[in-house]
Amino acid sequence: MLSQFLFIGTTELMLIAGIALLLFGGKKLPEMMRGLGQGVSEFKKGAREVTEPLNEVKQEILESGVSDSTPVSPQQGRDEAAPKVSDESGK
Repeated sequence: MLSQFLFIGTTELMLIAGIALLLFGGKKLPEMMRGLGQGVSEFKKGAREVTEPLNEVKQEILESGVSDSTPVSPQQGRDEAAPKVSDESGK
């Protein structure tokens, strides 16, 4: 049902463009669209800067052939890393 709202037809697009032209005028609209385009471009660039290093690490892991993917429970990790405390009272 949501996918029906994501696709805009030609008629709807023309209607939106006409309303935007009436609201903002012919001089201001190109400037606004240019700014919108630059904003989208900067967003994509930022997203790419975040995902590229993650993809590189993922690729290195896949190429290394690590096959042991046995999960360790949080309790097991704490038991192995926790220092052993001796009882000084002698009991």
